Amino acid sequence: MTRVRIVGPGRAGTSLHRALSRAHWPVAPLIGRGEDLRGAARDVDLVVIATPDAAVAEVAAAIDPNAPVVVAHLSGSLGLAALAPHQRRAVLHPLVALPDPERGEDRLVGAWFGLAIEGDPLIEEVVDELHGRVVRIAESSWARYHAAAVIAANHLVALLGQVERIAETVGAPLEAYLDLARGALDDVAALGPAAALTGPVRRGDIDTVERHVAALPEPERAAYRALAEEARRLCR
Repeated sequence: MTRVRIVGPGRAGTSLHRALSRAHWPVAPLIGRGEDLRGAARDVDLVVIATPDAAVAEVAAAIDPNAPVVVAHLSGSLGLAALAPHQRRAVLHPLVALPDPERGEDRLVGAWFGLAIEGDPLIEEVVDELHGRVVRIAESSWARYHAAAVIAANHLVALLGQVERIAETVGAPLEAYLDLARGALDDVAALGPAAALTGPVRRGDIDTVERHVAALPEPERAAYRALAEEARRLCR
């Protein structure tokens, strides 16, 4: 069985460590900040770098190359180039939010993973063990791939933050809107974005859109207008 060492004891690294340990993989203790990285590729088959994006290249460079060992990272915005000078390289980006190791351990099972088209095939053993699904990304496409991931997760959370702020002005709790949001996501999954769209833009009710804009606090208007325009693009 593939022996793994994970560098980075944060949420992502600990989530992966727990998920693979639960699957009875031989996973070495996590390596944290300040520890000697030179020997990280000894006595294992796979090293996974689970640090912030800005540190990946520096960490990879600090690990002594070991030709048979695959070195991978979990970043969705970086490709294989960040892993020089290692010969066998891979990307393993989980397309799930990992807010804490407990939730992360569960969410990694059955998740989608972004893999580099030219990455080492050993990394697919990890995906298979986690019963995951794969989207393969070209080296020149990582930034766009990751931008879509950020919109799907982080921007969606920010949007619900706007819902919460506006709802508070009329005395309504965020909870009252969450079933609406969940239903919309379910509709997108079942029908696709264009067919799932409802509301005033879909109906061509521009008067209602303008009333919304006029009623909103000034700091909330730009985001509403921008997303109304995105809804118009979806209609077209």
